[in-house]
Amino acid sequence: MKTIMTGVWPAIALTLLVPSVAAAQAWPDKPIRVILSVPAGATPDVTARLVFPGLSQQLGQPLVADNRPGAGGLIGAEIAANSTPDGYTLFISSPGALTILPHLRQKVPYDTLRDFAPISLISIGPFVLMAHPSVPAKNIQELIALAKAQPGKLNYASAGNGVANHLAGELFKQMTGTDIVHVPYKGAPQAVSDVVAGHMQLMFNSIAPILGHIKAGRVRVLGIASLQRSPQLPDVPTISESGVPGFEAVNWFGLFAPAKTPRAVINKVNTAVVKVMHAPEMQQQFNKFGADPVGSSVAEFAAFVRRDMEKYAKIVRLSGAKVD
Repeated sequence: MKTIMTGVWPAIALTLLVPSVAAAQAWPDKPIRVILSVPAGATPDVTARLVFPGLSQQLGQPLVADNRPGAGGLIGAEIAANSTPDGYTLFISSPGALTILPHLRQKVPYDTLRDFAPISLISIGPFVLMAHPSVPAKNIQELIALAKAQPGKLNYASAGNGVANHLAGELFKQMTGTDIVHVPYKGAPQAVSDVVAGHMQLMFNSIAPILGHIKAGRVRVLGIASLQRSPQLPDVPTISESGVPGFEAVNWFGLFAPAKTPRAVINKVNTAVVKVMHAPEMQQQFNKFGADPVGSSVAEFAAFVRRDMEKYAKIVRLSGAKVD
C-alpha cells in the first residue's frame, strides 16, 4: 500500500497543477487593462504609457489604460484590489495610494501587503528642494540656519495633504530640527506656480516639470533629495551630502497585480518589464522626466514596498499628519 500511495500523491499533485500551468501558458489571449490612479495626461500617466508599447510587444497583447483618479489614488487602488486576479488587470501606482495613505487615513478599503502582488519597480526619480530666489539661502546649510533663526517663518508648498512631496518636507523638518510651515495645494501645478511667483518660498518637486523654471532662474534648487546626484543637475549637491546624511525623498512607479494572480503570470509580466526597462531607449526617455528606469525582480520590489511602508509610517507618526 505504501508503494502505491507514494506514486499516487505526485500524480494527484501534478493533475492539480496542470490547469494552472496551462492557463498561464495561454495567457494573455486578450487585451490587458492597466489601472492608473491619475488623470490622463498627468506626468505619472505620461511616464507610465512610455512602457506600454514595449510591454505589448513582449506580451503579444495591447495594454489598455484605465484612468481612475481621485482620493489620492485610493479609488484606483480599490478597484485594482477588487479585480479578478486572472492577469487581465494590472495596476501602476506611486507611493501615495499604497505606502502613504494607509498610514494617513484611519481606514482604507485595502491592505497593501495582502491585496496586491508586486511585479516590478518601473522607475524611480528624486525630488529636489527648490526655493524662490527671494529666499536668502543658496544651499541646504544656509536654509537650515535661516529656518532655525526664524522658526515658523518659512513655508513650503505641496501638492496636497499626505502626498509624497508633503511628507518629504516633514522628513526634512524631522532630520534638521527645523520649523517650516506646510501649505497644501490641490495639485502640484498651482503650488509650483505660486513658488515661481514668490507667493510661496519652498517646495519639494520632481525635476521635469520645473526644469524650465530652473534654467530661467525663476527658482533655485538647493539640493537633490536622492542619495546620488541627478544627471540633469550634476552640479547640484544632494541634501544627504549637504549635512543631512541619509536624507532621501523619491517618487517611484511600480507595477502590481491583484493578490492571488497566478505566480506564473506574475513572472511572465516581470520578465517582460525587465526587458523593456533595461532597453537603452528607456533610459533616454525616462531621463527626460528626471527619473531612472529600473525593472526589478519580484522579490526586490516586494522588499522595496515593505521598506517604503515602514519609512512613511515613521514620518507620519512623528509629523502627526492625517487625512480625513
